[in-house]
Amino acid sequence: MSEHLYLIAIALIDQDGKRFMPLGGKSISKSFDPNGSLADAGESLVAELLLRVFQKSELGGVRRSNGSKSLLLIQLPMELMQDKIPLIKAQWIKSGDAEKLISDLKIICDGVWSAVFNREDGLHFSKVT
Repeated sequence: MSEHLYLIAIALIDQDGKRFMPLGGKSISKSFDPNGSLADAGESLVAELLLRVFQKSELGGVRRSNGSKSLLLIQLPMELMQDKIPLIKAQWIKSGDAEKLISDLKIICDGVWSAVFNREDGLHFSKVT
């Protein structure tokens, strides 16, 4: 595993018939654990990303593009983030193939989680299998 890890929140959305993949990330000093000390970092990234999506809704209706797997959190080495994420993003925007997107992310990432909110538990992250 790389010494330089990156945590990225990804939203898969449709707006007026076009696909968008806004994302936001930050470097982290150790591996992400949704129940550990870095859980706050994941929640913060997701909150910031959702604020951006909310602001984007002023330009037209926004809807999730991949159901419960439309809001993702991934961890990967910094080098792969710079080399692979732009290619994977462009491919998904062109094709809309969410299964391939998830499959490609699993190959390069040290972890892929979906972010889900419910009233009883609040925000939690579930490993995407």
